[in-house]
Amino acid sequence: MRAYDQPGRSTVIASAGMAATSHPLSSITAIRTLLAGGNAMDAAIAAVAVQCVVEPQSTSIGGDCFCLYAPANAPKGTAPIAFNGSGRAPAAAKAEWYLANGMTSIPLRSAHAVTIPGAIDAWTQLLAQHGTRNLGDLLEPAIRYARDGFAVHGRIAYDWQLCGEMLAQDPTAAENYLQNGKVPAPGAVIRLPLLARTLETVAAKGREGFYSGWVADDIVGYLRSKGGLHTMADFDSAIGDYVKPVSTSYRGYDVYECPPNGQGIVALAMLNILQGFDLASLDPLSVERLHIEIEAARLAYLDRDAVLADPKYSLVPVETWLSEAHAAELRQLIDPRRRRSNLPPSALPPHRDTVYLTVVDKDRNAVSLINTLFHPFGSGLCAPQSGVMLQNRGAGFVVNPGHPNCIEGGKRPLHTIIPGMLMKDGRAQMPFGVMGGQYQACGHAHLLTNILDWNMDLQEAVDFTRVFPDNEDTQGRVQIESGLPQSVLTGLERLGHRTYIPSRPIGGAQAIWIDWEQDVLRGASDPRKDGMAIGY
Repeated sequence: MRAYDQPGRSTVIASAGMAATSHPLSSITAIRTLLAGGNAMDAAIAAVAVQCVVEPQSTSIGGDCFCLYAPANAPKGTAPIAFNGSGRAPAAAKAEWYLANGMTSIPLRSAHAVTIPGAIDAWTQLLAQHGTRNLGDLLEPAIRYARDGFAVHGRIAYDWQLCGEMLAQDPTAAENYLQNGKVPAPGAVIRLPLLARTLETVAAKGREGFYSGWVADDIVGYLRSKGGLHTMADFDSAIGDYVKPVSTSYRGYDVYECPPNGQGIVALAMLNILQGFDLASLDPLSVERLHIEIEAARLAYLDRDAVLADPKYSLVPVETWLSEAHAAELRQLIDPRRRRSNLPPSALPPHRDTVYLTVVDKDRNAVSLINTLFHPFGSGLCAPQSGVMLQNRGAGFVVNPGHPNCIEGGKRPLHTIIPGMLMKDGRAQMPFGVMGGQYQACGHAHLLTNILDWNMDLQEAVDFTRVFPDNEDTQGRVQIESGLPQSVLTGLERLGHRTYIPSRPIGGAQAIWIDWEQDVLRGASDPRKDGMAIGY
């Protein structure tokens, strides 16, 4: 229980429906959709469309989407439905072409980092199968905010401020996302007439309004003018997939994630490592707990970087990766007395900024959905006629022929965005997600251990201080949040972790716990963002 005389917020509790998002306008849009008779999927799509307008540094209709969905009427014990709406590289993409043009990696802020956006296709497919409303009606709030304007919130303005120089380099981005050449301050009203027109086209024509016609022509033409290999045929063939989720068990619960090319499997592998430790006997903010979490993350991400790829192009060893034998091998590498240097190579067999939201409705349909641009404002490229800000997910590829995650035409890159679904006794217990790029897999494990090992209140678990190790080439650097007590900081340093406070808070989370016994919903939204959980 939180101290009510201290800053903080309570877990939101309601009996009928609930939404938890990273923006107030998105949360209220979801609730209005539910109150108007829509179901959880309708509400989630309406809400994320709003976020593509009002949280433009994090997401866009020019980005990607993943979803886990647990229908209330599914037979007990049925796994949640998983959808992969991540985009593919242009068909003409070949590692040899990039190498011949002097690129040993995909430049973050370039047309080469733009994979074919998958979000709009994902929304239309999910609505067709699991919604009750049409896309045109659900886009109305987003269109209204784009056309008439919205006020910039505090955390969004902070992130925006860090992108001013980058936005100024693209004429359309500068025109739409800067005011008199400057980044908007909190409270500034922004209007996006180009995006409003594009959303109106999609509302009227559905998927075809984005992937063919003038919108696609505008995006493809602009990318090609910047050296991109994209074609109209790439857009026409951009179809997302229903996929089989991957899962593991943790403390008596089943944890489900979308399968590779997403990094959800990394969260499961990390939980498998932590399963062998008696975490509940430790203080959740102790040096011991955080050291184990840091080392488990280092090991799990080492595997990720070695073998995670698009399974249609490379056999990802899912069964071995999630086996207890592999978890035990990794667990033995954790030394409780010090940070382990020089981690061994992955033993797995090799084969050749974001928004998250969750909605649960009165029938207990549960949606866990994430939509992304990757880095703030993605590639920084904004199509000149449609106003679509384009993601840079292609930066998740490597340019290394023979590597499982090497760029190739039609291939999906390693993806950091991962919606999660916790289940118990064969039914949905908690749709949840953690934003924050590379941190997301670690964030899933951190949130679940807070709840399942230490029985934290849902909002307390979301609020709790975070740490995250950098890539292995940073020689032990670990991101920490400023709330970490000095004694714990000193203890981590003594174990060999070189700590520092990053420029942005570590991630952001939303979750809704379905309390089946009392028939109520408990929601939490991260104070690191501007959003909230709302129920009715």
